Amino acid sequence: MKNLKDECVAWIRDWFAQNGPSCNAVIGMSGGKDSTITAALCARALGPGRVVGVAMPAEGQSLNEADEICAYLGISCLCLPIGAIEKECDALGALLPGGEFSLQSLQNIPPRIRMTMLYAVAQSMGGMVANTCNLSEDYIGYATLFGDAAGSFSPLGRLVVREVLAIGDDLGLPRKWVHKTPDDGLPGSCPDEEKFGFSYATLDRYIREGVCDDPEVKEKIDRMHRRNLFKTEILHIPSFIPDNL
Repeated sequence: MKNLKDECVAWIRDWFAQNGPSCNAVIGMSGGKDSTITAALCARALGPGRVVGVAMPAEGQSLNEADEICAYLGISCLCLPIGAIEKECDALGALLPGGEFSLQSLQNIPPRIRMTMLYAVAQSMGGMVANTCNLSEDYIGYATLFGDAAGSFSPLGRLVVREVLAIGDDLGLPRKWVHKTPDDGLPGSCPDEEKFGFSYATLDRYIREGVCDDPEVKEKIDRMHRRNLFKTEILHIPSFIPDNL
């Protein structure tokens, strides 16, 4: 198999050559492995001077080492806390008939605010927004539509977690960042794998090899995949209307 790291670097370089030869890569830096590895790949492909990392902690959240990661990679780091914006959005729930937003909608507000901020930064600084999702998470819908599921280019979008980790190691990034236990960063939340009820290794094997030893886990993965396909499909448009109407 060809070297995934080199192929990703070449793909990013070619994508920018075609879509924005003078543009910067703008990346939301969560401190997790995906944003770290995406930023490192972009820095390798374009040079650190053309990569802008944006940390956007919510109220009470830490930077989760995002600033340290940016400094290590030699890329710009902007810190744009979203707590005040988040509170304003929460307050609008009072205007609903029930007087408040649902819990799930409240959880999805921060990632959608962050993506809005990323596009504002990109538009102001001549940039393109990176989608940092990987295939494993996309497969089961573990991303917020119009939040972290958005972006202009997606270097990790066809790679399962084990392949992303291999790229991080191949880049020589510190193990503490590449192999950091993944979680969604929500207050009182738990690690991803505990939340799923299965490991990324199990999910990756099922995606790549079609093998899952536990029938109940297989059914759960299939169910999550079916329910969340709309997040990755192209926008549905009525097919009965001809193009030359």
